[in-house]
Formats: sequence, C-alpha cells, structure tokens
Amino acid sequence: MKQPELASLSTYDPNQLLDGMIEYLNVKNDAALSRALAVAPPIISKIRHRKMVVGPALLIRMHEITNLSIRDLRAMMGDRRPVYC
Repeated sequence: MKQPELASLSTYDPNQLLDGMIEYLNVKNDAALSRALAVAPPIISKIRHRKMVVGPALLIRMHEITNLSIRDLRAMMGDRRPVYC
C-alpha cells in the first residue's frame, strides 16, 4: 500500500512547525528563522504557503539545531504517517 503524499494529509500544517521553531529558537520572524536554519527566505515562504513541503534535509537541519527528534518535528507539522518516504 502506497503512503499518502505529505501535502495531501488532512492533519498536515507546516505553519505549526514553523511557528514552533520560531518560538523554540526565540527568533522574531520567518526571516530570522531562515537565517537560523541557514536556508533562503523563499524556502520558508514557500513552505508557509504550501507550495513546498518540509523535506528531509530541512527536518535534519531543524533536528541538528534544536536536538528535537525527527519524530517530534514531524508531529509538530501533523505528519503522523507510520512510515515515511
């Protein structure tokens, strides 16, 4: 059985993850978050507007900076798939 795409999950909300990261890292906005994660600001904007999903590389970067588990980060954005591709 094929896993559903992340963006099609009814529970998927990347804004919860981004807002949680802003709070956890104690930064003011998306621009500061992009600097903290060392990603271009348009990446954060595309994720926020659901034009791009949070990919594995960004999840790993968030894990490296916060020491939060990948499972916890996935749960923050509503990704509750038991297996992920």
